[in-house]
Amino acid sequence: MSLLRHSLLAVFAIVAIGVAAPALADVVKYKATLTGPGEVPPTTSKGTGSIEATYDTATKTLTWSGDYDGLTGPETAAHFHGPAALGANAGVLVPVDAKASPFKGTATLTDEQAKDFAGGLVYFNIHTAANKAGEIRGQLAEEK
Repeated sequence: MSLLRHSLLAVFAIVAIGVAAPALADVVKYKATLTGPGEVPPTTSKGTGSIEATYDTATKTLTWSGDYDGLTGPETAAHFHGPAALGANAGVLVPVDAKASPFKGTATLTDEQAKDFAGGLVYFNIHTAANKAGEIRGQLAEEK
């Protein structure tokens, strides 16, 4: 009877671990400081900003919040761009609605986009009419 009881307990433990495994998904945090000199090519903007993002590996959901101040005019566009190393430019990965500061949002990432974030190959920037290519920018880095 004792052997049967131990076997059942082992089976229940294995099942419980298997059921709980999806709940153990990683949540990865990213952060960037946005500045004019961070743009490529650099701008002389006195604007500043920041963005924080979290990525849930189970749901593939990226959630972000950010703010900015001191831009030369209203925001005309804002995006996560990649893949691009620091100092390089790339296409839009995820468009962001940042018409007002502070701003926030969510998006579902593809596996390739998630890989770019994890590899440090994503930057965020905010565009204005005076700086159509981008006024302030920052490379996202994983927070440890």
